[in-house]
Amino acid sequence: MRVSVLGTGYLGATHAACLSAWGHEVVGVDTDPDRIETLASGRAPFREPGLDELLSAGVQSGRLSFHTRLDAAREADVHFVCVGTPQCRDGSAADLSALWHLLRALAPMLERPCVVVGRSTVPVGTARAVRELLQCSSPVGSQVQVAWNPEFLREGRAVADSLHPDRLVVGAEDNAAQACLREVYAQVVAAGVPYLVTDLATAELAKVAANTMLAARLSLVNLLGEVCEVADANVADLVTVLGHDARIGAQFLQPGLGFGGGCLPKDIRAFAARAEELGVGTELVGAVDTVNMRQRDRAVDKAIRLVDGDVTEARITVLGAAFKAGSDDVRDSPALDVAGRLHAHGANVTVHDPQALANAARAHPDLCYQPDLDGACRDADALLLLTDWDDYRALDPVALRQLVRSPRVLDGRLALDPAKWRAAGWTVAALGR
Repeated sequence: MRVSVLGTGYLGATHAACLSAWGHEVVGVDTDPDRIETLASGRAPFREPGLDELLSAGVQSGRLSFHTRLDAAREADVHFVCVGTPQCRDGSAADLSALWHLLRALAPMLERPCVVVGRSTVPVGTARAVRELLQCSSPVGSQVQVAWNPEFLREGRAVADSLHPDRLVVGAEDNAAQACLREVYAQVVAAGVPYLVTDLATAELAKVAANTMLAARLSLVNLLGEVCEVADANVADLVTVLGHDARIGAQFLQPGLGFGGGCLPKDIRAFAARAEELGVGTELVGAVDTVNMRQRDRAVDKAIRLVDGDVTEARITVLGAAFKAGSDDVRDSPALDVAGRLHAHGANVTVHDPQALANAARAHPDLCYQPDLDGACRDADALLLLTDWDDYRALDPVALRQLVRSPRVLDGRLALDPAKWRAAGWTVAALGR
């Protein structure tokens, strides 16, 4: 099948590569010439395990190509819309300007029956407005069908999540659109993956609802961690107890610095903004966001106390820049946020990360970056573990003590064994303990 992927950021590039791996003829389109040049060479412009191999295979087979011209997608039977929908500058609703700009340019080119499939995360009600725009502006009118197919990709596991998803959600109100997408995903459906067909509005809500539920779970366990600190309870034991409850389960019950990245924070805020437009109260979602952001405040306060209350001129080493381990993405990174705040307080902050230093330096050029882990830790007055890379979990506190000026560590991800570090002579502080 001839398929276009419009927007080749994290979602679009991964989706295009996987569609090609399923045997489709895929055209990727983006306005960023540097990104297109990189993708056309068979390489990803970001870190994602397994993606380079898929891109290279697709490009070399001739099934996958990338272009900056939108008319390169003119002959596609299916158009997947994968443009970004970032948070508006006011910090609430989703910015759909890129989506509408693309669709207004695309509509006059739709001169044959086709299906336009939204994959971008959008406020509920957007899909019907998309359908109205395309059918009114396309030369073939109602022969352009609209569907919504939300993505559930986890950074660092996006290829596996695409090739072997735990469910496929398709919002379509036309049998032809449903049949078309079933053909696109034929290999996945044949493997027994649940194929869930809904109306457009339910499909639009699927991704943001999942992220809101996940964010609530993460903030709730952080709230429990705060209570454990004050009550002198053991949050690790408490989480183990909760994990054995079949109604709750053990996943995503790790207290710490909280969530960040390009999805959860902006999705829960956009969901709240849209719900309020529809007249639905969002106090709970607001509390989830508040608790999450409070973790960053608490990390800064603990770091300052760790260096005896005066961070001015203190040498602080922040271990971690990516918003989570396994990614080089620094969008709304809690680690970088804390690093920046301490720098603003007058600390000399050095940041280390196994993968994300280049992106971090572009986002926060005011900080100092050190690619060598030993070099980053040398002569530090305090270490702050803020992204839970395995490299940091494996640190030897005995050897590390010989490098630092003061053996003090803040564990923002509960990744370290506090007894082991204290036995090596370290002062250990933690979020949730």
